Amino acid sequence: MGKRVIISGGGTGGHIFPAVAIANALKKISPDIEILFVGANGRMEMEKVPAAGYEIVGLDIQGFQRNSIVKNILLPYKIIMSLIKSRSIIKNFKPNAVVGVGGYASGPLLFASSWMNIPYLIQEQNSYAGITNKNLGKNARKICVAFEGMDKFFPAEKILITGNPIRKETVDIDGKRDEALKFFNLSPSKKTILVTGGSLGAGTLNKSMLDGIDKVIADDVQLIWQTGKYYYQSVNEQLKGKFHANIKVLEFLQRMDFAYAAADVIISRAGAGTIAELFVIKKPVILVPSPNVAEDHQTQNAMALVRMNAAVLVKDSDAENELLNSALKLLKDEEKQAELAKNIGLMALPDADEVIANEVLKIAN
Repeated sequence: MGKRVIISGGGTGGHIFPAVAIANALKKISPDIEILFVGANGRMEMEKVPAAGYEIVGLDIQGFQRNSIVKNILLPYKIIMSLIKSRSIIKNFKPNAVVGVGGYASGPLLFASSWMNIPYLIQEQNSYAGITNKNLGKNARKICVAFEGMDKFFPAEKILITGNPIRKETVDIDGKRDEALKFFNLSPSKKTILVTGGSLGAGTLNKSMLDGIDKVIADDVQLIWQTGKYYYQSVNEQLKGKFHANIKVLEFLQRMDFAYAAADVIISRAGAGTIAELFVIKKPVILVPSPNVAEDHQTQNAMALVRMNAAVLVKDSDAENELLNSALKLLKDEEKQAELAKNIGLMALPDADEVIANEVLKIAN
């Protein structure tokens, strides 16, 4: 009889992709395992997890809305109902172990597991743990982390540094540079900057690129620019009359491996999932942490790299004035590029999914 595991959490790609990677690794190690996902209704996991071939159950749960008191009125009720439903899910599925990857659904499911004496593992992706995970860490069997120094949030004896699971196909860039440049119709003799704010995009990155587009053209530098779905139309409208063969503006990067392979310098937000990929890519990176996340954890993530001289940090508030100048300066400094690339590569833990899956099976036994 195969083991039964619940994986809970989601909300963003940064939580969902690692969760699915752990599930895939569990299936690979133990093909007869049964896996159930628990997510939050209306969030992207309810679509992405079934697309990856797994069953998912939704909780009617949300996070605290900082910008709206009214939206928080129902929050206590939703938390109580989610806890009741979590107990029911556990009772019916009878898991041997539960995994929490972060996101709204992770809290209620892990709290219910704790009450019902079901062993659970936390996969903490960021270098700064949120209040829910800090509380849940006290009763967790194991806490898998991606950064050093997490014993200030969790009991040291429970911590295992595993790294964050990544999409292997995305970081498979060896020998692909020429093919990638051809894919984007770019020249192999020119330097290339990749700008990515994730699938939804990042307003600050887009504004910084728009403001400095004349410098990009003047320096004869190539740009692969992922605007994100939300900003694509407005960026194109503002670029009218400035379209140039060196500049490729895309709503979404279907071939992230090609984008990484083509880039000489990468400009990115500092989400934990993206950083885990950048460790393996081993290219010079400028990080612009998003200020719109809980506990400002993207700044903490970025600082973990800056302390190791593995990335350059530009604050969101400084980006419009400094970002493009920093990128163009870095493109000309090959010694600095080599140093950053070497140091970020030293932080890579490419087999996180399998290491975490083996820990899950240990606690399931």
